[in-house]
Amino acid sequence: MAEDYTKRTEYTHDAQKLKAAHVLLKEVTFTPSLPVLGYNNRTLHIDLTTLAVTEKPVTQQMKDIFIGGRGFGLWYLWQAITPATRWNDPENAIVISPGPLAGNTQYPGSGKSLVVTLSPQTGIPIDSNVGGYFGPLMKFSGFDAIEIRGKAAEDVIVVIDGQQGTIRIETAPDEPSDSHVAAEIFTAEYAANEADRRNVSVVSAGTAAEHSLIGCLNFSWYDVRRKVSRLKQAGRGGIGTVFRDKKIKALVCRGPQVRGDMNHPADPARITKVGVKLHKEIHDLDDQQCHMRTRGTAHLVEIMDAYDLLPVHNFQYGKHPDTDKIASPVWEARFTQGIPDGCWYGCSMACAKGADGHVVKTGPYKGHTVTVDGPEYETAAGCAANCGIFDPDWLLEANFYCDTYGVCTISFGTLTAFIMECYQRGILDQERTGGLELTWGNAEAQMELLHQMARGEGFGAIAGQGVHGMKRIFAERGWGDPQLMQDIGMEVKGLEYSQYMSKESLAQQGGYALANKGPQHDEAWLIFMDMVNKQIPTFEAKAEALFYFPLFRTWFGLNGLCKLPWNDIEPADNAQTAEPAKVPEHVYNYCELFSGITGREIQKEDIIKMSEKVYNFQRVFNIRMGKGLRQHDLPPYRSVGPVTREEYESRAEQYDRQMREEIGVNPEGLSIDEKIAITRRYREDRYQKLIDAVYKRRGWTTDGVPPVSKLQELGIDFPELVEVVRAHGG
Repeated sequence: MAEDYTKRTEYTHDAQKLKAAHVLLKEVTFTPSLPVLGYNNRTLHIDLTTLAVTEKPVTQQMKDIFIGGRGFGLWYLWQAITPATRWNDPENAIVISPGPLAGNTQYPGSGKSLVVTLSPQTGIPIDSNVGGYFGPLMKFSGFDAIEIRGKAAEDVIVVIDGQQGTIRIETAPDEPSDSHVAAEIFTAEYAANEADRRNVSVVSAGTAAEHSLIGCLNFSWYDVRRKVSRLKQAGRGGIGTVFRDKKIKALVCRGPQVRGDMNHPADPARITKVGVKLHKEIHDLDDQQCHMRTRGTAHLVEIMDAYDLLPVHNFQYGKHPDTDKIASPVWEARFTQGIPDGCWYGCSMACAKGADGHVVKTGPYKGHTVTVDGPEYETAAGCAANCGIFDPDWLLEANFYCDTYGVCTISFGTLTAFIMECYQRGILDQERTGGLELTWGNAEAQMELLHQMARGEGFGAIAGQGVHGMKRIFAERGWGDPQLMQDIGMEVKGLEYSQYMSKESLAQQGGYALANKGPQHDEAWLIFMDMVNKQIPTFEAKAEALFYFPLFRTWFGLNGLCKLPWNDIEPADNAQTAEPAKVPEHVYNYCELFSGITGREIQKEDIIKMSEKVYNFQRVFNIRMGKGLRQHDLPPYRSVGPVTREEYESRAEQYDRQMREEIGVNPEGLSIDEKIAITRRYREDRYQKLIDAVYKRRGWTTDGVPPVSKLQELGIDFPELVEVVRAHGG
C-alpha cells in the first residue's frame, strides 16, 4: 500500500488553458429534472454530423417491454440502423442508459449504466455494464438515456450540465485522449470547485481505441479521499473504438449533488428495509465469504487455480505453480485499505479497489506515479496467468495501460495468449512479429505489443484486430494451419472469451457460446453448479439453468444494477434454502427494490418474464444483422476439450477415466492422438445435444430462431421482428 495515497503525477495545471482553446459548436438549454418512480420519461439524442440536439419521450410501451438500461439501448439501436449498417457508419448509435433503479443510494450495487452499440468485433449489438457516476448523474440531470449518432468533423466533447441546464458540443483540440489524463483534465475544467468534482463524470477512451477494434470506454468517478478521477470500464466488444471513430474525445456530465431520494421512489421505506438488511450481511459476512471489501474480484484468482479453472497459456491448462504470486493476498497488501471503494454512493461492497503509488515502467507515461484501478480477476487471469506472466508489478503496468489507452483487458489478455501460443507452435516468429519475442511470460514484449497497438504500428496493429481478425490474417498469409488456429483461437461471434476454463463444464461451454453478445461470463456463469457441485447433471437440467440464469442476469442490465451483491455475498442460511444457487432472499430483495422504486409490483417470476422479452429481442436483432443462428453458437474446440497432446497429458488420468466411464472406450493401447480424436467426437456430439435442449427450453427452433409464436407470447411481435424470424424459418 502506498504511504501517501494522494501522491501521483499532476495533469490538471493547464486545464483552464486547454479549455480556452475549445470552440463552441452548439449550445441548447433544457429544464433539469429529477426522475419520478425511477424515470424522467425523456431521453437525449445528439447527431454529431448535423449537431442536432433533441429530446424524445419515453413511452409506456418502452417501459413495459424494454424497462431501461440495455433494453432502451437495444430499442434505440434497432431504430437507428439497418441490416446493411456497419460499425463505422455514421448511423451507428452509442446509447448509454442507467435504468430505473440506478442511482438509488440505499441498495448496494445500484450505480450501473449500460452501453449499447453495433460492435466492430462481432457486427451485432454489444452491451456492456459499467460503474462510475456518468449514468446516474445524467439521470439526475433529467435524461433516462443518451443516444449519439453521426460523426464529428474533428475531436469534440459533449457536456451535459444538469446544474445549469445546458448541453454543449465543443471542439477539444488539445486535451489528450488517454483516459487517466482526460478524466482528470475534463473534471477540472467543468467542476466549479474541488467540492463540485464529485458531481462531474467523464466518459473517455484512449489512443489504442483509435487504432484497434477492442476499444473500451472508461467512466469516471471522483474519489474524494484520493482526490483523483478513477475509472470503471465498459469493456467488451469495441465500444471505445466506435466512440473514437465518431471523434468523441469525451462525454462530460455535471450533475446535481446526490441525495438519497432523487429517484422519487413509490415507497422509500421499502427499499431502505432491504438495503439495510444487505448492508448488514456485507458487514457481518464478507470477511468470511469473498473478501470483496479488501480484495475485490481478485479474490477469485487462487480459487480458480484450486479448481483447475484458471486459464493458463491460452486456456491450455487450469492451474500454475506460480499463481500465488498474483493471488489475492498479494492484492490485499497492494490495495490501499480503509478507504470506501464503492463506484457509486452507498455501495458498501466497496470492491472497486485501487493500487496507489504505481510508478509506470514503460511507454509515454514512464516515470509517472499513478493510481491503478484494479486488477479485477479478469485482468489478473487474462493479462497475467493466461500469458504465463506471474509478476504483480507487470500486471499493474498492463492494467494501467489497457485502461488509459482504452483497451478491454479481457480481449487483450485473450488475444495476447493466442499470439503467444501461435509463437509457441511456430505459426509466428520474430520476423513475422516485427522483432517481438512473444513467448510465454515475456511481460516486456506484451507491453510493447500494447504500445504498438496504441500507436497503430507494427504487429500491434494486427493484434488490435482481435483473435477473429488475426485468424483470418494469418491464414491469408499462409501462417499456420487454419483448423488449428480455429481450435485454439478463443472467440465466438468475434468476441474473445472471458477468463474461465470451460473444458470440464458442458453448461459453461453453452453459457459462453450461446450468449447473445459473445462469450462473456456476465450472462451465464455455471461452472460451480455444473462441474464442482454437480447440481445440473442432465441435459434438461443444464438447459433449465441456461434458460433461467441468463435471463436473471439480464435483469440487472435492464435496471442499472451490479450483479456482485446478488451472489458474491450470501445470507448465512443460504445453503439451507431449496435453491441456493439462486440466492432466494436476494431475489426477494430485488422484487422489493423494483416495486418500491417504480410502484410496479413484481414477483420473482416477473423478473424472468421481463428479461425474456429483451433477451429474445436481442436474439432477433442478431439474426437481423447476420448472426444469431445455430452455426454462430459453436465454440472453438479449446473451450470444449483438449486440442493438443500436451493438454491431454496434463489431465491424462482424468481423460482416460472419462473415456472408460462416459464414452465406453478402453483407452489402453491407444495413442494420445487417437484418444484426443475419440474424446473430441464425444464432446462435440454432447455439445450439439446441449444446444438442442437449450433451444427447446427457450422455445426456439432447432436453428436457434425465436418463432413468431414466441414473439406473440412475449408481446414483441412487431412487424419488423416477425419479418426477420419468418425469413429464417421461425
